[in-house]
Amino acid sequence: MFDRVSDSFNSVFKKLSGNAAITQSNVKEAMDEVRTALLEADVHYEVAEDFCNKIMTDAVGQQVTKSIKPGQEMIGIVHRRLIELFGGDPDAEQQPTPPGIMKLSPGPTIIMMCGLQGSGKTTTCGKLAGVLKKQGRSVMLAAADLQRPAAIEQLETVAHQANTELAGGSQVHFYGEHDKTAQYGKAVGVAVKVCQNALKEARAKGVDVLILDTAGRLHINDELMGELKSIRSMVQPHHIFLVVDAMTGQDAVNSAKAFHQQLEVDGIILTKFDSDTRGGAALSVKQVTGAPIRYIGVGEKLDAIEVFHPERMAGRILGMGDVVSLVEKAQQEVTEDEAAALEAKMAKGQLDMDDFLKQMKMMRRMGSMKSLMGMLPGVGSALKDIDIDEKELDRTEAMIHSMTMKERKKPDLIRHTRKQRIARGSGTDANQVGKLTKQFSMLSKMMKSMGGMGAGGKAALAQQLTGGGGGGGSGMGGMGGFAGFGKGGTKAKSSGIKKRKPKKKR
Repeated sequence: MFDRVSDSFNSVFKKLSGNAAITQSNVKEAMDEVRTALLEADVHYEVAEDFCNKIMTDAVGQQVTKSIKPGQEMIGIVHRRLIELFGGDPDAEQQPTPPGIMKLSPGPTIIMMCGLQGSGKTTTCGKLAGVLKKQGRSVMLAAADLQRPAAIEQLETVAHQANTELAGGSQVHFYGEHDKTAQYGKAVGVAVKVCQNALKEARAKGVDVLILDTAGRLHINDELMGELKSIRSMVQPHHIFLVVDAMTGQDAVNSAKAFHQQLEVDGIILTKFDSDTRGGAALSVKQVTGAPIRYIGVGEKLDAIEVFHPERMAGRILGMGDVVSLVEKAQQEVTEDEAAALEAKMAKGQLDMDDFLKQMKMMRRMGSMKSLMGMLPGVGSALKDIDIDEKELDRTEAMIHSMTMKERKKPDLIRHTRKQRIARGSGTDANQVGKLTKQFSMLSKMMKSMGGMGAGGKAALAQQLTGGGGGGGSGMGGMGGFAGFGKGGTKAKSSGIKKRKPKKKR
């Protein structure tokens, strides 16, 4: 999302590298470039000016730390100011609990969701319910949008999906008044009555959290704000979250400011954060509105939502990666016992296709391959021009599912006629099946060799597996060879992902 801004910062850091000191002249030139990049990314003009001026003040006259180059010194300065821009505390040794983790009050906590039409508010209600469901909280989604056709039915579908598709033992309840939709759509204050009735139902069922999906409009007007103010006054929600479409740029910031002035929202959720947009809303919204970003939507599925961490997002922009978030995602999908069992099998060289399939499905639940790789330090910028074909993973799954149980346990059995049978069953060809089994055999041998390595050796091998490339499109991205998913022969610009040149015959 921040490719243009990230490229600009990298260019600045390279120019400053090799200089004897950070001076007013070279910093001013650098900040001119950064300011242009921020404005092109649709960052609010005043935010861009203030950000660059603060960096100028911090940087000019600083003595370069011994053994640290000016470019590296500048990275530290910019990183601190980015954290501050996103609403974090750059001076804290340990960042406070991010605002996305809500404090829940005794029975029930009420969350009022608001936003313009098309911002993804109803889907975000389901995503938030999924977050709470994982925490073991029971949730009720209440349909208080009586303006948009089929809004009640959509929220009911979302509640059903949250129960069937998302992990967690608690239940997501739904409350809606289908039979009164027509008369409610015309009456004054009916949305308030629906919210009050939903609260009574939530208390009767002992629900932990009640989420109110309120109506939106195509634009901000007095009628919309009047209805939302009435709900706030009569129901007294504990949280008011504003859902904002990150793709709308400056319009997103302006609408957020207007909502905040009228309702005093205490958190913003940015949707479509994974899109190829310019990112100005994310960089501007906290500074302009004063309300913190609590969550970001990173995909269409109900589990595609992340708590917003200012320090981690600043690290992603500067190419530092976000390994902490990557580890947290993995911990959500794999238990310690499962990880220990897999490590034991790898050490003995007993890894089979079923194990590989489980790992690949786990990684897919964590997010797209491109987003996961983007969390690795130095890899994000290398991926911007690479089209990672997620369909290759579908083909790999199809090939494994077309194998017999015996073939999955012993892939070495897969030879000529078996390859052809598997290819027919998976809609691929025998060459693709051959590449899969060959790379799996290589992977198994490498995993086995890790059993006798120390920590340093394992780390080095892990780096090779995640950045070595050369998959050739065979679908082995679940556990290594990610460059194989690049289409069109695009060459990566960073050392993280490269296509190996074939050796010349002597």
